[in-house]
Amino acid sequence: MVLGVLVAAASPAVPASAGYPEFGPPAPQNPATAPAGGASSHGDSASAKTFAEPGPAGAPLTATRATLLAACPTLLHGGDGQLLALCTDVLGQTPAVHLLDRGTGNSLARLSIAKGNLLGGVYAYLDDTDQVVVVDGNRDLLRIAHSRGLFGIWTLRVTQKVSLAAAVAADDSVVGVLAGYDRRVWFITAAGTVGVYDPATGSVNAYRLPAGERIANSLSTVPAGVAVTSDHALYLFAADTPGIPVLRWRQAYDRGPARKPGQLSWGSGATPVFFGPATGTEYVAITDNASPHMNLLVLRAADGTVLCTRPLFTGKPASGTENAPVAAGRSVFLTNSYGYDYPALPDDAGPSVPEDAPFTGGLTRVDVRADGTGCDVVWETGTRSAALPRLSTADGRLYTAVQDGLLGDLDPFYFAAVDARTGAVSDQLLLGSALVNPLQTAGTSRNGVYYQGTVTGVVRIARQ
Repeated sequence: MVLGVLVAAASPAVPASAGYPEFGPPAPQNPATAPAGGASSHGDSASAKTFAEPGPAGAPLTATRATLLAACPTLLHGGDGQLLALCTDVLGQTPAVHLLDRGTGNSLARLSIAKGNLLGGVYAYLDDTDQVVVVDGNRDLLRIAHSRGLFGIWTLRVTQKVSLAAAVAADDSVVGVLAGYDRRVWFITAAGTVGVYDPATGSVNAYRLPAGERIANSLSTVPAGVAVTSDHALYLFAADTPGIPVLRWRQAYDRGPARKPGQLSWGSGATPVFFGPATGTEYVAITDNASPHMNLLVLRAADGTVLCTRPLFTGKPASGTENAPVAAGRSVFLTNSYGYDYPALPDDAGPSVPEDAPFTGGLTRVDVRADGTGCDVVWETGTRSAALPRLSTADGRLYTAVQDGLLGDLDPFYFAAVDARTGAVSDQLLLGSALVNPLQTAGTSRNGVYYQGTVTGVVRIARQ
């Protein structure tokens, strides 16, 4: 179904060779994952949410919607170029892996997996053989391969199943899973377990966070460590020690008095993000849940020293976010999801305070000072990002979906490209209304085509 055509003059395309060196370098490629950019819902194992090719902006655009009758928060693509999605059926809430047609977004093959918690349909990754790695509701670590057989028919199949039951309690569930650079597989659970599976030995070991701490976001890995955000603190674990995960440092943050409207848990809504101007890994960033305005926290990854604490969107009555930062070089891009109306919440989310609030949005860029003495707001706009943006380091644009209009929660959704240097929206294309709600999840880009998961499937945005 073609949703819309952008016919207004768009901003000139930026050639890939021009690049934006201030938004680099990226973290080193993780040898245990697919190429950075499409390896995880956050792009790479550092969770920076960048990609190194131009997006579709700069020309007239068209959007096509594929209806899968499922919410598709995770879109992945690997070295073979195939597009995969982890979706949750609207009816029955059953998660499934889909192989998608890159030309239409329609499903070419589907494989159901055992139902887990709400976040079990969000965080997965592609390994270096382009297999989906995910933990199902039975606490089994799965590797799922795709192949094309007789008459060109695609199939999905489980090639490996490893029980994590020794580390994950029956009443617990895995929230996120990601490979370390040494090929061990790290996982985190809602009840506060940080675990690691070693494929070389078959061992599964775990570290328990302090009693009462829970985890509602994913994890990030770089050569020097594995970062985890609980609902009380940011943690860094050693990435290269055998056996039980070894804690390097813990930094508590202000979790506020309660869950805010527009968030899925009480505490930080951010997966930790590694970035930096020298190696792409020297800093790690999250947001806290301070009241009434959240703060950006940037820490030195080596020792957990706080480099800056910057309140965000202070011109609004309140701010908070369920989105992780986008980060590259010395720049951090953040959205305000305070008041965003999710169609469903986790069973243990608890009440928000206040019970409801309008989604006022906001998008900002904050730069860490060159001397590391703090950070400064470069720009802030009222753009109401309804998706987790992705940054093209080739064309210098943030790609997202926004809500725009005068009807509040009933406003339609638009695909948008935002100039990362100024915050100006350079391209905008109507996508539709409730059936294309992007649920504050990240899209992905492949060969100049942008794919965005929605509450009912996938939208494909391409140049005419």
